[in-house]
Amino acid sequence: MILVGLTGNIASGKSEVARILAERGATVIDADELAREAVAPDTQALNDIIKRWGKDVLQPDGSLDRAALRRIVFADQHELDALNRIVHPGVTRLRDREIAIAKERGDQIIVCVIPLLFERNLVEEFDCIVLVDAPRPLRLERLVLTRGLEETEAMDMIAAQMPAELKRARADYCIENTGSLEDLERDVDALWSYLQRNTVESESEVHVS
Repeated sequence: MILVGLTGNIASGKSEVARILAERGATVIDADELAREAVAPDTQALNDIIKRWGKDVLQPDGSLDRAALRRIVFADQHELDALNRIVHPGVTRLRDREIAIAKERGDQIIVCVIPLLFERNLVEEFDCIVLVDAPRPLRLERLVLTRGLEETEAMDMIAAQMPAELKRARADYCIENTGSLEDLERDVDALWSYLQRNTVESESEVHVS
C-alpha cells in the first residue's frame, strides 16, 4: 500500500489528475469534498463561521455560501488563516477516517488531494508527494474563463498560496499541466505506473523485513 499526497496550487489541474487516477483504480480522498462535509449545516465548524462572519455567508437554505465567504477571506490573509483554523481540524479527522477505511479494505494506492499540503506541513504523513503545476498566467486564465471569477479575486486566490517553485523542490513527482487533456492523461498514466512500481517495492521491503 502507498499513501500519496496530491497537491498543486489553485487551477493547476489537480482535480483532473485525481479523476484520472480514480479511473485507473486509485482510492481518492479529496480535501475539498471533506471540507464541504466539515461545514455542513449544524456542524460546529459552520457555527464558528457564522459566529465570526455573520449570516451573510449563508445560503437561503442555511448552508454555507462558499463564494461569499471566499470573497472575504481571500482578500485578507488574517481572515483566511482564521477560516483554516476553523475548518482544518474537521477535515483532518474525516481524512483519517477515510484512510483507515481504505486500509481496512486493502486498497493499494490511496491518493489524498490536499491543496495546502505544503502550507500545513503534512509532507511527512505521506509516502509520496505529487505536485501538479502550471504557469501562473495560465492558472489565472483558467480561473477567469472556466470558473467565472473576477480577475482581482482570482489574483487574490493565487497570491494566498505558497509559490509553486518552493513546492517543486519538495515533491517526489511533478506533472506539468500545460497542454491538452490527452497530454495530461498520458502524463497521469506515467504517474500511475510510477505509483504501481513503488507499491510493489514497498511490499517487497515489508516481506524482506
